[in-house]
Amino acid sequence: MSVAATVAPSDLGLPRSGPWTQRLLSGPQVAGAEPLAHHVSRLGGDISAWTGRAGPEQLLDRVRRSGLRGRGGGGFPTAEKLAAVRRHGPGSVVVVNGSETEPAAGKDDLLLRLRPHLVLDGLLAATRILGARRAFLIAHSAPALVAVEDALRERRDVPVPVEVVRGPENFVGGEESALIRWLEGGSALPRYQPPRVVDRGWRGLPTLVQNVETLAHLGLVVRLGPEWFRGEGVTDEPGTMLVTLSGAVEAPGVHEVPIGTPLPQILYTAGADPRAVALLVGGYFGSWLRAPQVPGLALSRQGLRPAGATPGAGVLHLLPEGTCGLRESGRILAWLAAQGARQCGPCAFGLPALASAMGEAVKSGSEAALARLERWGDQIEGRGACRHPDGAVNLARSAVRAFPDELERHRAGGCLGQRQSSLPLPLGPEPR
Repeated sequence: MSVAATVAPSDLGLPRSGPWTQRLLSGPQVAGAEPLAHHVSRLGGDISAWTGRAGPEQLLDRVRRSGLRGRGGGGFPTAEKLAAVRRHGPGSVVVVNGSETEPAAGKDDLLLRLRPHLVLDGLLAATRILGARRAFLIAHSAPALVAVEDALRERRDVPVPVEVVRGPENFVGGEESALIRWLEGGSALPRYQPPRVVDRGWRGLPTLVQNVETLAHLGLVVRLGPEWFRGEGVTDEPGTMLVTLSGAVEAPGVHEVPIGTPLPQILYTAGADPRAVALLVGGYFGSWLRAPQVPGLALSRQGLRPAGATPGAGVLHLLPEGTCGLRESGRILAWLAAQGARQCGPCAFGLPALASAMGEAVKSGSEAALARLERWGDQIEGRGACRHPDGAVNLARSAVRAFPDELERHRAGGCLGQRQSSLPLPLGPEPR
């Protein structure tokens, strides 16, 4: 396989093309949003031609047979989530979650900027299946907001009011119950559940919150069918997914790959530096993999399970040579602790303690600090009001497993890290 994939100029913000068939990122490779006329011509007609021919139950069955899973990190079956809202009858709310508060991710923002009509197709399909009465579309950046608002003005087939909103900046603000609070005028902080938002969401109405990429896939499933969708990916996890690559690669940015693609193939195609130290899979709630672990692993939930990792929201960060993975993990944990909602004990007290213990491990590699890290992890895990504390614990444990050699260096007063951080994260203070 050649590494010579076509790479568009980075200043255009274009998707990266690889050797795989593109679905979400197919279409014009030029800067700016694809116009409605081009979108409709390329995909064979208006989405209403498909949603109008089939009833809501038929459309839901099509989604169910496709095997589409959410691309926001949890991987929950999309049809089950739709069905959970639909059982309450018509009058629900749809929220398109493009808040993308994960600093290392960029796929949803790119889709909204370049393929807004594909996302709107999925939104319209969801409203048809649910009989929804209104919708919100949350975007992360000003260019994405402009692209979506322009796309909505182009269309005449939107059956419900769609309010376009710029999302919150805080990390936990991307959690679905936090978004509901935000849309109701409150702080973007998670709510205690139950009730789940599928039962009581925006202003007490059953609410579907779906990630941007998931809805873009949904629009294609409704148009092209479950058999077409299953033509890529693996049996249990069909389709493609968008991956945001950063760090020691020649072609950073958003790539579309079939689920189940071997990790070495993705890295090779992106021009990975063979001297890289480690790979962070799944973003800042994710897991570190050292080079000997990567061969034999594939980008899927099942394919990463042997390494105790998951794809998450499709974030891959390759740590450059001369960078200390332990120190980088300390930076992430300090940031995660500061980003917590502080509404429960594990978040208010546990995460600062966890970050402090990691900071001490970074500073001296002390056994006492590692013992505190393990103890705090055990006390935090599974006790938070949302997934934020669990994600931080996973990252901390992963760092300790992945970088034992760095711990030894730190105990001896040394450190591999001679380079500035490559993480897409405000650096802030050094871990203490």
